[in-house]
Amino acid sequence: MARPPRFDSDLLLDAAVRLTAGGGPGAVTMAAVAKAVGAPSGSVYHRFAGRPALLAEVWLRTVERFQEGYFAVLDGADDPRRAASGAARYVVEWSREHPEEATLLLYGPADFGRADWSEEHRRRADAGNARVFATLASLADALGIPAGDRQGRDRVTLALIDLPLSVVRRHLRAGTPLPPHAEDLTEAGTTALLAPPARGIREVG
Repeated sequence: MARPPRFDSDLLLDAAVRLTAGGGPGAVTMAAVAKAVGAPSGSVYHRFAGRPALLAEVWLRTVERFQEGYFAVLDGADDPRRAASGAARYVVEWSREHPEEATLLLYGPADFGRADWSEEHRRRADAGNARVFATLASLADALGIPAGDRQGRDRVTLALIDLPLSVVRRHLRAGTPLPPHAEDLTEAGTTALLAPPARGIREVG
């Protein structure tokens, strides 16, 4: 039976996540990753063709792992408002459990050199983004928000993405732990944003 590789891709990407959390994407180099795990540089080049591939993989692996749980929550409830509040809580819960990965996601793909990524890496990133937008659109449909209601659709994005990210961003950047009430505050904000308009009040859109 063949021995598993000593320095596999996940081990190297875990090191890249730690380097990003400590010093930003600029800290992630082939040499720095090799040093972090005590591997020869050749082991890193064996797994990744070069730094652009390494940066693409650490960004995409982090995003895709987050999105897997996020979509599971959104798809796991029949009531769209309950699904939305659960997804907003998930952003905070995941960030609490994975602070280094959450810190990495404070950056964007451009910070990880997207312009130099391979076509396959860019395709994966675009597919993930398209799925997010499609899921939010489906949720808006389920909430009865017409496709032409731009304000209503923006409110869904605010409730499910912008609001929970704003809750965690300040603490992640300051290196302070999330307060124990962060999930409850996020859920309350999301619930308020997506509450049905009061009867007799015409919503301006």
